[in-house]
Amino acid sequence: MTDTRTPPTTARVHEVDALRGFALAGILVANIGFLADPAHTLEIAKSAPDGPVAFVVTALFLTKFYVIFSFLFGYSFTLQMRAADREGADVGARTLRRCLALIALGVVHGLLFWVGDILTLYGALGLILMALRNIRPRTAVITGSVIVAVLTVVWSLLALLTTLDPAASQAAVVDPAAGARALALATGGPLDFLRLQLELYPTLAGSVWLFQGPTAMAMFLFGLAAGKSRLLEEPERWSRLLPRVQWLGFGIGVPAGVFYAWTAGAPGALESAGIALNTVTSLALAAAYVATLLRAVRRFPAVGRALAPAGRAAASNYIGQSVLACLVFTGYGLALAGSLPPIAVMGIAAAVYTLLLWLSARWLRTHRHGPVEYVLRRVTNGAPPAPRTPGATR
Repeated sequence: MTDTRTPPTTARVHEVDALRGFALAGILVANIGFLADPAHTLEIAKSAPDGPVAFVVTALFLTKFYVIFSFLFGYSFTLQMRAADREGADVGARTLRRCLALIALGVVHGLLFWVGDILTLYGALGLILMALRNIRPRTAVITGSVIVAVLTVVWSLLALLTTLDPAASQAAVVDPAAGARALALATGGPLDFLRLQLELYPTLAGSVWLFQGPTAMAMFLFGLAAGKSRLLEEPERWSRLLPRVQWLGFGIGVPAGVFYAWTAGAPGALESAGIALNTVTSLALAAAYVATLLRAVRRFPAVGRALAPAGRAAASNYIGQSVLACLVFTGYGLALAGSLPPIAVMGIAAAVYTLLLWLSARWLRTHRHGPVEYVLRRVTNGAPPAPRTPGATR
């Protein structure tokens, strides 16, 4: 049995790759429903989860996996800083180029495929992380915790204030005609879908920045602190704590996730109360997911080997998920949006993820980086990556 763990002296940390590959699965499950039914991307069509599949996705996936991805972004930033130090490069200049490339890539991805793109947000927040790169781990944790606490208080106050407004207790009106128009554009043809994207992107991009940005920044800081402490590179420091993280995370996160799904789209203060609770408890549930995977990788190294290639080519897989989903659901391809039951949509998500796992493993047998990662590294480093050598792990 081969151990997938990497000693601290190497640049590649396989736990990070496996976790990133795992997070991609949750992100796909959370996002694919919006492409399967484009009406859900309209604010006027927001409503409570419709059916058991949507309820489970909202409770256990929505807002839980992008926080893992954000944590790993912060952790990986410390690995990139170390690589720049080893090579005598300017980490500030490298990070600036990489963040600008992410912003540009995210805009293209958002306009052409997925209006909920997060790469642009990551690129912008990465610039803030670069400015804070010399912060001490303890200070980073405190700052991230303050951000989460402030968000929780804001949503709690909003719930309280909503109770003072009688009109707020009325359910939001859903416009069926707007939803039908969005579906028609999504399935009408490539140009129709592009028109829909151009209409939705400004509003949806703003929503991503407003509602996910602060939490993502907090997770960046947590990841930065963990990376500076080499947490995932020294498993003996945390392995005994994993069962406790699981018990606490699932014990708190699952009931709170159910409450969040139950209050989603509810009138009055309930929805804000659910969001306030979820702001904290989604982190606990995400931590439980991470702990479960780390234990699985330690016990069954094949799990880590299967997930790591997708994690090594995370940007390629993230964009690949959108491309494949668009080929299935939009006018770019089969135009099946609105015609499949939710359980079938989840089956397509599983098929897309499995296909990308296989493609990632095949690609990385002969290439050091994924296709999108090659472009990002080319821009970041200002020079082509070194040729792959037999047995290379970086």
